[in-house]
Amino acid sequence: MTQSQTTPLSADSPHGLAAVAQEIARACKEARRDPASVTLIAVSKTFAADAILPIISAGQRVFGENRVQEAKGKWPALTQDHPGLKLHLIGPLQSNKAKEAVALFDAIHSVDRASICEALAKEIKSQGKQPELFVQINTGEEPQKAGVAPQDADTFIAACREKYGLAISGLMCIPPVDQAPAPHFALCAKIAARNGLKNLSMGMSADFTTAIQMGATHVRVGSAIFGTRTAPHA
Repeated sequence: MTQSQTTPLSADSPHGLAAVAQEIARACKEARRDPASVTLIAVSKTFAADAILPIISAGQRVFGENRVQEAKGKWPALTQDHPGLKLHLIGPLQSNKAKEAVALFDAIHSVDRASICEALAKEIKSQGKQPELFVQINTGEEPQKAGVAPQDADTFIAACREKYGLAISGLMCIPPVDQAPAPHFALCAKIAARNGLKNLSMGMSADFTTAIQMGATHVRVGSAIFGTRTAPHA
């Protein structure tokens, strides 16, 4: 099951958020999908609480952050003041941050190596908290990018389940910036299907409509909602 948007966006939503919501609805209509099957993750990395509050006020409930420490600095107060928010870790996770990540996040999109599996399994058991887990697939096999190589995905997913006892919800991918995204989304979807995984975290500001056409259940949109930032766009 996806953590779908539980509160309709208000009529006076900030322009970027409203435009993204309209594009999601259009893409779903073209793909003959229910818009409720797509969870919009508003990527709020590098933005302070005062920039996030208008997006919360407009009805957005699911947000994404790249770094544990940044999220730890701003989200506990926001979640306390606004019950029902869901926070996703969409950036790389270090095993020494697993304790904080499990405590803070409702979903982790970057499971990609044995050390992370071990650390997450330990913290999930210790804290009695089960975040939604996505295995990151490096569809372009880019050496500078995190993620499991496509040819190793089946074995890794099996190890997550059988060796570490992790409940894997779906897969995540980030296509190479200089290549058409559709083949990468299709590859990710194919790997998910043969492993019985329903959720696909695919698509960012520049290509989320294509990702929806390819079956994305979660789209990670930052700059199209919040505007430009100093760090690389989501």
